[in-house]
Amino acid sequence: MAITLTDANFDEMVLKADKPVMVDFWAEWCGPCRVIGPLVNEIAEDYKDKVIVGKLDVDSNPAVSSKYGIRNIPTVLYFKNGQVADKQVGAVPKGSLVSKLEALL
Repeated sequence: MAITLTDANFDEMVLKADKPVMVDFWAEWCGPCRVIGPLVNEIAEDYKDKVIVGKLDVDSNPAVSSKYGIRNIPTVLYFKNGQVADKQVGAVPKGSLVSKLEALL
């Protein structure tokens, strides 16, 4: 299961992480977000020892969403060493999300 990220814990959980981090920016009302949500949770289980996978609700956490210029959701940002290393916008198959994650390992 993906961890819940917030404006309050984002720096600690993502920017200071010692392994790659995949962050799903989503909202409750977003249909495509509900499509990839289960995939993100599957990836969290599949890669639980190698990466951190988190979900950030853009409506409840406007500071982080604004900082990274999130305008369309779902958006998945991939972080490595505290920096954005890759990005995926829109609902895509699990393989697309995994291939970007694999590139960071």
